[in-house]
Amino acid sequence: MQGVKIIATNKKAYHDYYIEDTIEAGIVLVGSEVKSIRLGQLNMKDTYCLVREGEMQIINLHISSYEKGSFFNEEPRRMRKLLLHKSEINKLRSKVEIKGYTLVPTKMYFKQGLVKVEIGLAKGKELHDKRHVLQEKQQKRSLDREIRDLNKY
Repeated sequence: MQGVKIIATNKKAYHDYYIEDTIEAGIVLVGSEVKSIRLGQLNMKDTYCLVREGEMQIINLHISSYEKGSFFNEEPRRMRKLLLHKSEINKLRSKVEIKGYTLVPTKMYFKQGLVKVEIGLAKGKELHDKRHVLQEKQQKRSLDREIRDLNKY
């Protein structure tokens, strides 16, 4: 993607969920929050999205207060509105009502100077699934190491 600068990725979301579909959304922020984001002062761990009163909200997104800001800085963990079309919100709401699905922010990035959030429609993994994925990763790493070592000679 040209003109896109990734700010943060939610690695825990990929560990805890199967991401089945993604959608891009804008986010409503104040100026000092954008400045903090540019400095990389945000945490996406344990964030999720809800549809509330016909609007999409992102919850538990921690954006640290801008250090050079005034005492008017916003609360770091406040709810923030996501900008989506009504049809997209209704489509996501209908899918979330199916048991086991949730909306999880996966990435946050700048696109043409605007902050965008990638939201994933996710289905929760069970413990044995997480273990299986970790085991596959370790096997792949060890195989890659062996191949690399063989190529040295």
